[in-house]
Amino acid sequence: MKKLKWFSMLFGTVVLLSLPIISEGQDNQARQPQAPVPARQMVRRIVSPEILPDNKVTFRIYAPHTTSVAISGEWMNNAAPRENMARNDTGLWSVTLGPLPAEFYGYNFILDGVTVLDPSNAQIKRDGVRNASVLLVPGKESDFYAVKDIPHGTLSKVWYESLSLNLTRRMYIYTPPGYESDTKTMYPVLYLLHGGGGDEDAWTTLGRAHYILDNLISLGKVKPMIIVMPNGNANQTSALGDSPVLPVPEVRPANAPAAVPVTGRFEESLVKDIVPYIESHYRVLKDKNNRAIAGLSMGGGHTQRITLTNPDLFAYIGIFSAGARNVTDELENQFKVLKSKNPKLYWVGCGVSDPLAYQGSQNLAALLKKLEFKYSFRETPGGHTWANWRIYLSEMAPVLFK
Repeated sequence: MKKLKWFSMLFGTVVLLSLPIISEGQDNQARQPQAPVPARQMVRRIVSPEILPDNKVTFRIYAPHTTSVAISGEWMNNAAPRENMARNDTGLWSVTLGPLPAEFYGYNFILDGVTVLDPSNAQIKRDGVRNASVLLVPGKESDFYAVKDIPHGTLSKVWYESLSLNLTRRMYIYTPPGYESDTKTMYPVLYLLHGGGGDEDAWTTLGRAHYILDNLISLGKVKPMIIVMPNGNANQTSALGDSPVLPVPEVRPANAPAAVPVTGRFEESLVKDIVPYIESHYRVLKDKNNRAIAGLSMGGGHTQRITLTNPDLFAYIGIFSAGARNVTDELENQFKVLKSKNPKLYWVGCGVSDPLAYQGSQNLAALLKKLEFKYSFRETPGGHTWANWRIYLSEMAPVLFK
């Protein structure tokens, strides 16, 4: 192939271009019809989940090379923990379920035995080390924790020094709408504790506590308050994945004393580290009548121990899905002391099908009744679930700080 050299002057610069000279034969070859290039087809977006007007829900996933697909959701019972999905000729699997009761649900797909998230759903929740896709089925029951077009509070992730645990730790803090702009108002505080396997993220990601308070405040049903949600695991700095790398401890000699037990250490830290931090960094009212504490499951146990050993610290107490396994003379005497301090509210709630806590909550209620301790007891259907704990928060919050 011959080449033609071409010179051009452009902006005072000589540009040398080398262009091919196509021979007649090559030109004929170049003019031969070429195979048509297929048009690029737009991939149709898969909608999943799709909530239908009657609250039936269609789930979809494109998995053309998979031989079986099922779905497992929190609305299912243990007798039928999954539902098989059907495949069409393109490899799209789908199933329509329900109508589902109004609620905030987690679910996963199971592809050839492997549990996966819904790739078409950006909404995900983490419960300890478990992840699930989520959907909010609308209705009266889920309305109090749906996101609405109303003023919203601020959710902050705050690091603080825990001198009692010798750690820099993290907690979530909710401040109500208007907190930043109004620099004079002082607020009451609710310390809200998670359960076993959870962390400081649980009450917002799973419990939707900040949305519950936003909605209740907008309706005028609760007094605006600050909510403090700490990490109840005394051996952790923060939620999994956000923990800083800590120094590797030195190897302990064989005759060294046993490690300090974890039980009781978080309770001590809340009293000695967290409450003082909140009361020195936020505009809060600093008396017991403006302090509340509530917790679920393990956090309910924390709440019970904190209030029994510090009977003058909190006037409002909530025990969710927890109680007393054994009622001893020591426990009874502690409750007598607490009663003498005149707490304004002792609120107990548990699901009637809760295998972990129902008997303990009954034991606790019986003890409170025996001591003529003023208390509220709430039973709900279901078990040891966030569906119940969201209800308890929404029902307890309106009676705080009255």
